[in-house]
Amino acid sequence: MKILLSDAGKRYNREWIFRHFTYEFSIGNAYAITGNNGSGKSTLLQVIAGAVQHSEGKVDFAEADKSILADAHHLHLGIAAPYLELPEEMTLIEFFEFHQSFKPFLSSFNSTDIIQILGLEKATEKQIRNFSSGMKQRVKLAQVILADVPVVLLDEPCTNLDADGIALYHHLINKYCRERLVIVSSNDEEEFSFCNFRINMADYKTV
Repeated sequence: MKILLSDAGKRYNREWIFRHFTYEFSIGNAYAITGNNGSGKSTLLQVIAGAVQHSEGKVDFAEADKSILADAHHLHLGIAAPYLELPEEMTLIEFFEFHQSFKPFLSSFNSTDIIQILGLEKATEKQIRNFSSGMKQRVKLAQVILADVPVVLLDEPCTNLDADGIALYHHLINKYCRERLVIVSSNDEEEFSFCNFRINMADYKTV
């Protein structure tokens, strides 16, 4: 699995957020997108995910050197981010059952297993609207990291997590992401210390 960006750029109105971004992301590697607040980290991640349309250049997905149609990119990835909301009217078990109906979990997991891994057994039948911000973040991470997709996209993944939550994050990454393609958008070394490649958005800013 590869993701190739060729001379990609994104602008809002007349302001370029980033430009001339050419890079190849490949399976089995982890990448950190770093930069100051407002540098375009989250925007780049959303462009890769297809949630935001790029203004110029190309974003291509390929598997076994065969191009994947743009309409199917979302089937190969999961994304967790602070700005992506969970369906708050659902209970936790309802959400995981709903989620796996369109994006299955890794073959060894069912919804109950995942709730146990998250340490949220007592919240199984609780509506997500009643969860703390830290509990919601655990759920967001699990739905992406434990989904059966080759690409894992994480934007500020430790947002709202306490020490136990951060430890859980690293456990999930270390155990389930070694053979996948992981991209982390963050300024916090604790969130991307495992990444073997780093991209500084300052290198793609226009004057």
